Amino acid sequence: MIGRKEEQRYLQRFTESKQSEFVVVYGRRRVGKTFLVREYFGNRFTFYHSGLANTEMHLQLRNFCSSLNKYGKISYPEVATWLETFGQLIHLLSNSKQKGKKVVFIDEMPWMDTARSGFIQALEFFWNSWASAQKDILLIVCGSATSWMVNKLLRNHAGLHNRVTQQIYLKPFTLAECEEYFQANSIEMSRHQIVENYMIFGGVPYYLSLMQKQLSMAQNIDKLCFKEKGRLANEFGNLYASLFRSHEKHVKIVEVLSKKVKGLTRDEIVKIAKVPDGGGLTQTLEELELCGFIRRYKSFGKKERDSLFQLSDFFTLFYFNFMKNNPFDDEHYWTNFIETARHRAWSGYAFEQVCLAHVPQIKQKLGISGVLTSTAAWRSRESDKGAQIDLLIDRNDRVINLCEMKFANQPFVVDKKYDENLRNKRAVFEQETKTRKAVHLTLITTYGVFHNKYWGDIQSEVTMDDLFGKGSGYA
Repeated sequence: MIGRKEEQRYLQRFTESKQSEFVVVYGRRRVGKTFLVREYFGNRFTFYHSGLANTEMHLQLRNFCSSLNKYGKISYPEVATWLETFGQLIHLLSNSKQKGKKVVFIDEMPWMDTARSGFIQALEFFWNSWASAQKDILLIVCGSATSWMVNKLLRNHAGLHNRVTQQIYLKPFTLAECEEYFQANSIEMSRHQIVENYMIFGGVPYYLSLMQKQLSMAQNIDKLCFKEKGRLANEFGNLYASLFRSHEKHVKIVEVLSKKVKGLTRDEIVKIAKVPDGGGLTQTLEELELCGFIRRYKSFGKKERDSLFQLSDFFTLFYFNFMKNNPFDDEHYWTNFIETARHRAWSGYAFEQVCLAHVPQIKQKLGISGVLTSTAAWRSRESDKGAQIDLLIDRNDRVINLCEMKFANQPFVVDKKYDENLRNKRAVFEQETKTRKAVHLTLITTYGVFHNKYWGDIQSEVTMDDLFGKGSGYA
């Protein structure tokens, strides 16, 4: 198994626990939740079941009954309610002779909670009235509909309130884990190419598994995304439809954010996307954030209402920039499109997102892994030049790193104009925020900074290779 070392340690600890455990594993679709659990436990499940997508209650019950009969010693009859079904599961587990923890893995649980099915109430009955009183039950539930997993299980205010004992939020791979994956599968890529791959796929393991080693990076992208019936040609629509039952508003918001790469406040989203303000918007934004599609970024020195929402899902950004309404109908589109102005504009922003996904690695390079920090964005409300900083690292040792991120194919050259721009940003930031901390200019680039007469005002550099570090500390 590539990566997931910490998650494997968690699963081992849960298995060795002296009490029953209710574990929620959640995260973005395609991130490898099912693979993690199945690979770790192998065939050592006392019971394993996976829900069916877009299926009525009676078929969900029939499917669950089939799983019971696969693992049970007797043939269980089909029943009409989830309450009866979980009663059968109790019978199966009570009669199991398995030593140690009895591992119960229920995958794609959100699909099982159909309208008016009573599923959640039956799950409450199973855990509260029986499983929690045992010492040897390890219940692991999983699902890609992250908002359902959080709202129905982790934030449940009824019978399952505070009943979940453990949780694992599974993130996409880091750059280091992507490199490890490609090496393990004999896929030759330079670090620059791995970063470009990350800018498209964001370290989502399923997407990486589709790469073919005999093709170049550009050829792989063409085959997967732009060829007719490519494996990812319809991924965007399937992705959002599978996660959100009414996904039209979600798509409208991420499309607006894809065109405003520096992020928007809530009020700006309402105005530009033409969506009503209120509780419905709050829920939609929260669901997108929980699923990892957008990032709520604290605006330095501002109130909560001034927080910026930024599109953070790499594939969504790539889709709106290149796949949606592609006018060229060219299955070699990506190969021919590299090095165009539009490609350079996208790559600049996408690289910024790569950096924001690797703040622990940046801190490690700066030597502040053990320093308490917070990260934020900032944009001027007063400067005519519209100064904006996408990453600030506010440190407890009375230093603020003002980070600029630049994607290039060679060492980045700071010219007179860019030097003036950096100095202006720092001056405006210091003036408007009235900070008393030292403000350090930090450049994050692919191949470092060319040391000419204009680079001397930069206190620290971070390179692409530094982003491949393991990272440590706390943000």
